Amino acid sequence: MAKARSRAAARKVKDRWRAKNWYNVIAPPAFDSVTIADTMTDDPQNLINRVTGVSLQDLTNDFRKSHITLFFQINKIEEDKAHTQFTGHTLTSDYLRRMIRRRRSKIEGVYDVGTRDGAVVRIKPFATTDKRIQNSQRKVVREAMKKTITDQAKKGTLSEFIKNILDGRMGSEIYKNCKKLYPVKRIEIHKTEVISQPTVKIDEKIPKKEVKEETKELEKKEKKPKLEKKTEDVKKQKVTEKEKQKEPEKRKEETKVKKEVKKTSKPKKKTKKTETKKSSTKKPATKKTSKTTTKKKAATKKKTTKKK
Repeated sequence: MAKARSRAAARKVKDRWRAKNWYNVIAPPAFDSVTIADTMTDDPQNLINRVTGVSLQDLTNDFRKSHITLFFQINKIEEDKAHTQFTGHTLTSDYLRRMIRRRRSKIEGVYDVGTRDGAVVRIKPFATTDKRIQNSQRKVVREAMKKTITDQAKKGTLSEFIKNILDGRMGSEIYKNCKKLYPVKRIEIHKTEVISQPTVKIDEKIPKKEVKEETKELEKKEKKPKLEKKTEDVKKQKVTEKEKQKEPEKRKEETKVKKEVKKTSKPKKKTKKTETKKSSTKKPATKKTSKTTTKKKAATKKKTTKKK
């Protein structure tokens, strides 16, 4: 009897395995809704609250971000798709070991911050220095880190805040503020945990990819009027080309007319010049005659006086 029961139980297990279906785990819209992994179950409700870990390299295809691991929790199932929400991230242990060495100080902090859409996030940053520093200096650096993180969290939503952390913008801003107080070598966000999800829906900025797609659709719709404008432009170009071809002929005609006008006008101009020349030549002749006559008269008078 015991053997028969064991065989029946084995058959039930096999049947249960065949009843399972595959589901695609999808990332949230902030990460472009990329498929993270595949999982299977016989009851879809068993997938809810299941957590999956993925490296950021798999999502962005960037080898430089292979040290970041993201965690997503399944919260909704539609058909064969399991939708997730972001729950936190960590840095790998080997990456952290390379950052910390002997005769250096490591400054850690733990801060609970609220975003603009009502989410609460726990952030664990750390800073490294070239030398060992005092406790008073550590306290100043921690306060600067806390201030910058709280200010950045209040400005944006949860997705925007997480993007700034993963892209390294948050670390660079903390570095700028801390450098004024003490020369810190490097700052990293070691770990994040989403304590409570957003409670308020806020319209976020549309990414550049979606904007490009919308512009392409509008261009497709406006193609017809553009074609009409192109035909008009082509006609105008043809008219201008014809005019350009006619221009040399017009120029030739104009040059011919100008030559004829010059021919008719040249003799008139010559006569005027000749008259002026004649008049100019006659005047000095009259002057010469007058001088010669006066000289002759004077000579005759002298001769008469001598004879007497």
